[in-house]
Amino acid sequence: MRRIADFLFEAGMLRKTPRTGYQFLGSGAENVAEHSFRTALIGYALAELAGADAEHTAMLCLIHDFHEARTGDFNYVNSIYNVSRHRSAMRDAAKGTGLSKKLMALWDEQDKEESPEARLAGDADQLDLLMNLVEERNLGNPYAAKWIEAAVQRVHSEQGRELAEHIVESDHTDWWFGGPDKGWWIDKGKKRG
Repeated sequence: MRRIADFLFEAGMLRKTPRTGYQFLGSGAENVAEHSFRTALIGYALAELAGADAEHTAMLCLIHDFHEARTGDFNYVNSIYNVSRHRSAMRDAAKGTGLSKKLMALWDEQDKEESPEARLAGDADQLDLLMNLVEERNLGNPYAAKWIEAAVQRVHSEQGRELAEHIVESDHTDWWFGGPDKGWWIDKGKKRG
């Protein structure tokens, strides 16, 4: 139990581990835990749409960047010049928890992207980035459009590509500002009835 507690405290480090690519974009910020959370929800939705194992896909998404609690996040430019032993970091994090075999199997599966669920998890990873980029574009960052174009090209599944199209065309505020009934904004969200 002590090692499980340690593992869970280590998971909390992901809330303090910034995703570093945004420094090149010039705006936007998030930590690895925020990224992993929405990636898991996206993966779940994609798997449901594709007829794959949604819970398994969500777990692959949750574990995909866990090693970054130890290594930090290397963006694409950092990765050219720095080497990180991702698998070793994940193995050491899981060691002694009694969960090691299962966690490493998940981590290896998502890393190789050979199963349908792992490929969907890879798409979910890109779609989360795409959603952040669309928000940055909508807020006025002109460079986000270049990044959006590249992120869309890294999505491979039919369901992921279709979702990407809708994301790119979206206003990130529509879910709350438009509401199910546009009058709710005027009525300050009071129940109508």
